Parts: sequence; structure tokens; C-alpha cells
Amino acid sequence: MTMTENGVREVIIIGGGPAGYTAALYAARANLRPLVIEGFNWGGQLMITSDVENYPGYPEGIMGPEMMQDFRRQAERFGADFVTDDVTKVDFSEQPFRVSVEDHEYLGETVIVATGASARQLGLDSEQKLQGRGMSYCATCDAAFFPNKHVVVVGGGDSAMEEATFLSRFASKVTVVHRRDEFRASQIMLDRARGNDKIEWITNAVVDEVLGDTRVTGLRLRNVSTGETWEIEADGVFAAIGHDPNTRLFLDQLDHDEAGYLVTKPGSTETNFPGVFAVGDVVDHIYRQAVTAAGSGCMGALDAERFLAAREGHLMAAEAAPRA
Repeated sequence: MTMTENGVREVIIIGGGPAGYTAALYAARANLRPLVIEGFNWGGQLMITSDVENYPGYPEGIMGPEMMQDFRRQAERFGADFVTDDVTKVDFSEQPFRVSVEDHEYLGETVIVATGASARQLGLDSEQKLQGRGMSYCATCDAAFFPNKHVVVVGGGDSAMEEATFLSRFASKVTVVHRRDEFRASQIMLDRARGNDKIEWITNAVVDEVLGDTRVTGLRLRNVSTGETWEIEADGVFAAIGHDPNTRLFLDQLDHDEAGYLVTKPGSTETNFPGVFAVGDVVDHIYRQAVTAAGSGCMGALDAERFLAAREGHLMAAEAAPRA
């Protein structure tokens, strides 16, 4: 592995999804030889996505895992190094920053946090089996796969209402399943969904099982009051019960909002620690798309490169200054 003479990396990237790999590509092409600690579950949420048809440059579409392998290979081609393991501890209190994987410690002049976010899941074995086969967590990503189909949205917040409304542009019928008869969604979002003729409602019910062998064919629902179960047919299921940013490691050091998303300086990817940058879904709870994450990763690498160049300039100026 290439690093500075004192064993300190110029750039360490934590996370291996669209944001992390794009940051690695840009940092590598800037001859910064980044170290990417990509995690065991590298590739991010696209690893549970089947067809990706909305990423520029893939006119025929591509499988999510295949696209992530392309991202990774491209960064590797320009000199990025990879550690396929999970970071267990970070220390940003002094430079060089310390990033630990169990008992092995890596030192970095800059760190780019790109650990992404995770969609909350229903917690069912059948859900796991059918991910990418009609079981989805993103209407913007997958709605176009369900023209004139019946799809189910599980959830009761603004995200669920937004997903259901968006899906109604494609599907012939959208059924919202919610565990209560009251909704957490804002009134304006709820009214918009209720006013849509394509959207139907099942309340006081939870999903006991996602049905289907190779594709989703329906759901088994359970009434939370009576315990009664019944099945409905469906071509797709969208879980819209929220996302959680993968930021637990950083919350005691980096500024974040109430939901745990990292906060960066306006117009920058820089966090409250100069030299530590945050990109992708760890800062984005609005768009959450592969293309926006990749763009953010590019920004983080450019910010890190400029930070290093500015610091080197200061050091050179200090060394050149006349001594008293």
C-alpha cells in the first residue's frame, strides 16, 4: 500500500457505495492513492437492487451489484486500495485522524465518511428472499417496473404517502397498508393521497409474510386488533417505513441532526472537523439516489484534494519564511 513517508494516508474513505467509490475514483485520479475501507457489505443499497434503469450511461439498464462492481473496478484501476472490513472506531480529535478496524489502526490526513443509509425493513425472512424481485424500498428507483400492476406500500408517514402517490403514475392500483388507523403523515400529504382514485387503504394491519417463490405474488396480512389473517394479491411491495443513516460510529464527534444524518457546512462536504468530509446518504435524507450519492462523492474528493493542497501551501510558506 502506498502512503506518505510517515505511514499516514492522504485520504481514507469509509464506505463502499456509489458515494465512496466515486470519491475513491476522483481521489485516485488526483494521485492521492486513497484507502477505501469499504465494509463487509460493500456496494450499499444497490446490492439489494435488481435492475437499475435510471443511472446515466447504462441505456440498457444494469443489475445493481454489477454496477457497484464497475464503480469499484474503475476506482481500483486508478490506484485506490481496498480493505473489505468494517470500521470499528474513529478518532477525529487530532491529526492525523485515526480509523480502526478491530485492532488495526489506519492514519489519514483526511477522511471521507460515505457509510450510506439503510432502509428500514419489515423484518421477515420472506422479505429478504424477494428483495429485488418485487420487494423494493424506493419508488423513484423501481416504480417504472410496475406499469398497470397492483402494488402495496407499507407505512403511514410522509414517505409512504409520497411513494404511493408516485407509484400511482405507473400502477393500476396502489394499496397502502398501515398498522394503525391514524397516520403520522402531514395532513397535506395524507389529503393528496386520499384524493387519488388509484390509492386504496388497509389500516390496523401488519404484514406477516411476503408471498411468492421467485417474484412477489402477494401478502399475508394480520389485523392487529383481532389477529385475523388474510391474503391479498400484489405484483410488488414497497416498504416505506423510513431510513436510518449508518452514522452510529460518528455521532459523538460529528455534528448531526435529530435523525442522525451528518451535517456539513453550506456549499461544502466538510464537517465540523476540518479535513473530515461526509458524502452520500449519510447527509442526504431527501433524494437518496445513486446518482446524487455519486455526485456528492465527487464533491468530497475535490474538497479533500483542495484541503490537502491548501495545507501543503501553508506548510511550504511557513518553511520558506525567514527565521528570526
